[in-house]
Amino acid sequence: MVGKRIERCLLTILLAVACFSCADLFDVHPYAVDFDDETNVNLHQAELIERNCLDKDTLRVAVFSDTQGHYDELEDLVKDINNSGNIDFAVHGGDVSNYGATREFVQQHDILDRLDVPYVVVLGNHDCLGTGIETYHKMFGPSNFSFIAGRVKFVCLNTNALEYDFTDPIPDFDFLNTELQADASRYDRTVFCMHAPPLCEQFNNEVLQAFHHYLSLFPGVLFCTAGHLHKNDCFSPLDDGITYYVTDSANHRNYILFTITPNGYEAENIHY
Repeated sequence: MVGKRIERCLLTILLAVACFSCADLFDVHPYAVDFDDETNVNLHQAELIERNCLDKDTLRVAVFSDTQGHYDELEDLVKDINNSGNIDFAVHGGDVSNYGATREFVQQHDILDRLDVPYVVVLGNHDCLGTGIETYHKMFGPSNFSFIAGRVKFVCLNTNALEYDFTDPIPDFDFLNTELQADASRYDRTVFCMHAPPLCEQFNNEVLQAFHHYLSLFPGVLFCTAGHLHKNDCFSPLDDGITYYVTDSANHRNYILFTITPNGYEAENIHY
């Protein structure tokens, strides 16, 4: 009888040890939208930008993109921006993930959160894979949003039409029309930020003329920023005075620093 009790005790202990040993073998599904990180990051960061830049007539904005998989390079980029000491805020042009996996979003967010300046993240096409859209919406917020720094309105847009099979209204003209009228007395110049630029395969080029018509209605359009191409570029797709600055991917270790003054702006490529 005693022997059987000892056997049962030993069996219980062995099962417990086995369970604890196997615990590390199981993980949350990579596409489960489940994380403990901050939510609605763009909203909170945009509030900081607006507060910090209130009444400023000169803005210095770091714009970078396509950091997916490039964790070491992103860490160095964050250090470079922090060491500059004179940047007001940063704009990530999209693709924080390669596959839309939740862990990618979490790891990238943890690095971005080391920035000493506020930042916002635009939706990229890779961020739309799997359950990436849901993760992006939970972590960063709506895929179309805006904020005002000084008297410059930054309008951030989802232009990844291919990821929606060109069936959803992307770019969203209703959103642009609403933004054109919202807070009109608070800004007199405009910057547009997006991931996929016109003329690439992601952008719905069938509506490019209409898209630019909407952009031209905004006061004092300065420039547009984009990523996606994994190279630096600067072009005006319709020769209508609206210029796009495309930022490189993080593995090439550079970003664009925009200095916006009352007289215009300058764009400088920064290598780190």
